[in-house]
Amino acid sequence: MSIKLDDLQCSNLRIYQDTERFCFGMDAVLLSGFAKAAEGAQVLDLGTGTGIIPLLLSAKTKAAHFCALEIQEESADLARRSVTLNHLDDKIDIITGDIREAGEIFPAASFDVITSNPPYMTGGHGLLNPDSAKAIARHEIMCTFEDLACSVEKLLRPGGSFYLVHRPFRLAEILYVLKNHHLEPKRMRLVYPYIDREPNMVLLACVRGGKERMQIDPPLIVYRSPGVYTEEIRTIYGY
Repeated sequence: MSIKLDDLQCSNLRIYQDTERFCFGMDAVLLSGFAKAAEGAQVLDLGTGTGIIPLLLSAKTKAAHFCALEIQEESADLARRSVTLNHLDDKIDIITGDIREAGEIFPAASFDVITSNPPYMTGGHGLLNPDSAKAIARHEIMCTFEDLACSVEKLLRPGGSFYLVHRPFRLAEILYVLKNHHLEPKRMRLVYPYIDREPNMVLLACVRGGKERMQIDPPLIVYRSPGVYTEEIRTIYGY
């Protein structure tokens, strides 16, 4: 292990990460800026990694409590250490477990909000080492998007919200699977690295049992020029 301690630039939060394993990226930070949780909400993050999303949402929302599920014990342990470091043990619970078994780990329809930054790639997308922590985080080795949607449908209360970040090249499949599990897409925002490039991320908000109508938000541009964030990205990051 090669552990580092990073400043999250948000409410003095810090996070432990292992540089030899998968570290959080911009997608998780953007999801924390896109997701909403009302005061008193019960929130679940599926595939939490080192706990970046519940940590940030604990500062950005007035949700009452967060649970976070992670299959890799080493990552879950780092997440617990970060929770304790930030004095959030009474607000965030880190559970080691499989997304495919989440319906047995938590009571049905027990969460107001669920978030996820799932693996983006299927097995056919350049998978090299199926045993590595990075491969598990990036590729659908431990669960498919269908598995994720199935668990969200079980655990989200009717009318509850599911927020996720994914890749646009899988958007047709993602929307199809979400609707099949009664997770109606209600809001979408495409993320572009530069204003003249193709989008490389998509943020989605869904409602369990919602009516058919989706809002398309304005595009989110990451860089004004190489290495220079746009003002909106700087705001999301807390700069």
